[in-house]
Amino acid sequence: MGEKILYVSDLDGTLMRSNEAISDYTVRTINELVEKGLNFTYATARSIESSKTVAGGLRLRLPVITRNGAVLADNTTGEHLEKSVFTEDETELLKKLIPELPRYGFVSCFFGEEMHRLYVDTEHSPEFSGYIEYHINNPTVRPVKGIDDLFDGIPGYVTLIGAKEEIEPIYERARTYTGWESLFQRDTYREEYWLEICPQNCTKAKTIKRLKERFGFDRLVVFGDGINDIPMFKEADEAYAVENALDELKQYATGVIGRNEEDAVAEFLKNRMEQS
Repeated sequence: MGEKILYVSDLDGTLMRSNEAISDYTVRTINELVEKGLNFTYATARSIESSKTVAGGLRLRLPVITRNGAVLADNTTGEHLEKSVFTEDETELLKKLIPELPRYGFVSCFFGEEMHRLYVDTEHSPEFSGYIEYHINNPTVRPVKGIDDLFDGIPGYVTLIGAKEEIEPIYERARTYTGWESLFQRDTYREEYWLEICPQNCTKAKTIKRLKERFGFDRLVVFGDGINDIPMFKEADEAYAVENALDELKQYATGVIGRNEEDAVAEFLKNRMEQS
């Protein structure tokens, strides 16, 4: 029998085009390949709610990896299959360690099966203000009164958005605590930087590794475009960077394929399945 291979793609800048959408061709191609036996899923920093707006047309049998590994979800229903959360001690530490949180960010908290993004109704960085404005009609993105209220519900993820020179010092402070994961990177589409903090062992790479072991896959093949994809590239047996990927990622790649605008991941998968 042949090897059982797991294929995992990043979303933004990799499977998605620059218009923040997945082309009809890519959706159709991947769905056809999954029907023929392709073991495919995606891994993203987005929530499942956000992911479904762009990837909901993909009919995937495997769980999707969202919130950089903090949440495993069903891509069709949006159900949270597994989720990791902060402990009470970690919640208190976050409040003390990052007093700037009300100005720059929000906390994603679970309320049953729903995840709400809570932010303090105060003055915000221009970058975070833009995020709030974009989601102004989303009832799960809502204001609260103070930093304690940010952690209402069950907190599972912290996000800060701002200029590099403002967010990077907070990142350096946050990553001194090794009991959680701190990810700092520039946004794929805009000139702004994001700091994302999630529970320990909840990165794309670590969650993909658990998924691979759980389902008994022999090999792992991944696709990406950004610095935050480096750990999963190191974990993979084969790792392919799209042509528009950052040079820092390409040095870890098995190879470089076409651009995200050219449906490069779908074309690669189609050719690989035809050759198998």
